[in-house]
Amino acid sequence: MDSSLEFSGSLGSVSSLLTRCRTFKVLVIGDSGVGKTCLTHRLCGGEFPCRSEATIGVDFRERVLEIDGEKIKLQLWDTAGQERFRKSMVQHYYRNVHAVLFIYDVTCPASFSGMTSWVEECRQHSLGQDIPRFLVGNKSDLRDPKKTDSQVSQERAMSFSKAHGMIFFETSAKDLPKKAMSGQQGSKQALYQQDNVEDIVTAVSLKLKRQKKLPTANSLAYSGSFKLANKKKAEKEPMACC
Repeated sequence: MDSSLEFSGSLGSVSSLLTRCRTFKVLVIGDSGVGKTCLTHRLCGGEFPCRSEATIGVDFRERVLEIDGEKIKLQLWDTAGQERFRKSMVQHYYRNVHAVLFIYDVTCPASFSGMTSWVEECRQHSLGQDIPRFLVGNKSDLRDPKKTDSQVSQERAMSFSKAHGMIFFETSAKDLPKKAMSGQQGSKQALYQQDNVEDIVTAVSLKLKRQKKLPTANSLAYSGSFKLANKKKAEKEPMACC
């Protein structure tokens, strides 16, 4: 009887090991209003939220994928872009990070210029170049070929990503247009790289799976939201997409 119980227990342990998946902490950073919350909703839930509010502190969302027969759990930390909502939380953001998504709005050059500050913040918190980094231009559905001067060109973004060892994507948290985005500029036709959100999820998962000697994140059991404490109700600001 004892031996059968021991055998049953060992089977349970093997089953637990087989179903266990590695968890990776992915930091999502960028200026306020670039669409981080909408993008993480789409990355994890496959849907674009009808309404969103400014993130206070940090929100957590998870996505489990199977890559080459192994289950991978991505834990996306959707951080506040506004300094007043994040300054007391910064040290928590950068603890045990496995990958970073740098998000900017392709229709807002100022948000792209801010990438330099976000890269510097990563450096200040000891995130080395061994941590996979992805540069993601969001809101590509709003690109207007007639307003190239007020938008971030893909050539500029690709140059930045190459200089900082990042993998570049341009996408939209919303559904991309059915037709490839193009526009006439005199006798030239402007074509833009359009990446599916799922391509980003897959690229991050593959990169992390192949990384060696990553710090463990299985101890991270967070879910839901981690908000800054206030004396009164947390202040929120309605935004079209944050």
